[in-house]
Amino acid sequence: MEYDTMMDGDFKDDFGPKVQVSGADNLHVDFELSNVDMSMANSVRRVMHAEVPTISIDLVEFESNTSVLADEFIAHRLGLIPLDSREIDQLNYSRDCDCDQNCGRCSVTLVLHAKCTDQDVMKVYASDLEVGYDRPNSHIGNPVITDPDRKGSLICKLRHGQELKVTCIAKKGIAKEHAKWSPVAAIGFEYDPHNKLHHLDWWYETDAESEWPKSKYAELEEPAAEGQPFDYDAVASRFYFEVEGTGNIESDSIVLEGVKELQRKLAGLIHGLGENEGMNGDYEGPRSPDAMDGGAGYLPENGYTTPYANAGGASSWGGGATAYGTTPYGNSGSNSWN
Repeated sequence: MEYDTMMDGDFKDDFGPKVQVSGADNLHVDFELSNVDMSMANSVRRVMHAEVPTISIDLVEFESNTSVLADEFIAHRLGLIPLDSREIDQLNYSRDCDCDQNCGRCSVTLVLHAKCTDQDVMKVYASDLEVGYDRPNSHIGNPVITDPDRKGSLICKLRHGQELKVTCIAKKGIAKEHAKWSPVAAIGFEYDPHNKLHHLDWWYETDAESEWPKSKYAELEEPAAEGQPFDYDAVASRFYFEVEGTGNIESDSIVLEGVKELQRKLAGLIHGLGENEGMNGDYEGPRSPDAMDGGAGYLPENGYTTPYANAGGASSWGGGATAYGTTPYGNSGSNSWN
């Protein structure tokens, strides 16, 4: 992967947020995010963690399981197997699909059938999963296999005569719902490597400098001069990220999709505040299911009527009276008890 580092001069402060990639491969990407405050940098980190969509096994139907592991245990292990999630936009969320339960537009079916017929222990791997053909493209939903033996994650072990036969339904989701949909294994997040802001209180026995080795990013920033007074107005503006993916999405795509999701959230916020004049696209913000269709909603057009379609200030029982027809002090308009 190659990236443009042309904006690496003294004029970078004249621009807005800046991203400089220092290293990347299929599973890792290291980059620096500068000219932003801590809230923005932490938002990017949290979105990459929890809101980049992927595909993962969500439903498991057991036809036969005579192994020593319980059905729930195996179902949990199957859910944690990373599946290829490239071009995930071609797959619908199951809640947005028109089908009854699942179909090729919102899910991918995987079948596993293993039976041990030898006296030796049989190991069942992710590579033994057979992916169905009814899916948006030829790679989405394939188990991610990165080990040299090309076997993938170990699911279980079977002894002689034991059998495992399951059907799995993989669906699109985000890690905010369950960690199995997370595209990353970990995200390193660091700022102020010299601790000039004093956000860290280092515990030490004799000398903090010798007992706490400097980060590799300390070379990119100047340490505080000896005797320099503390600046109470200083804030962090350079943040260092180390993103480690699970293999279901390319590492740089995780960052790009995270930024896109953050942009969508901000667009929804702007739209919700009513400042949508001149916005590009047809994004209409979040809506309740009742308002999705073009049919009539539960509220009438006139704002002064009740949800039960009675006009004016009338109640749902009709007229201007209370639910019991009279007030506690007699008939409507009366001043005393009868």
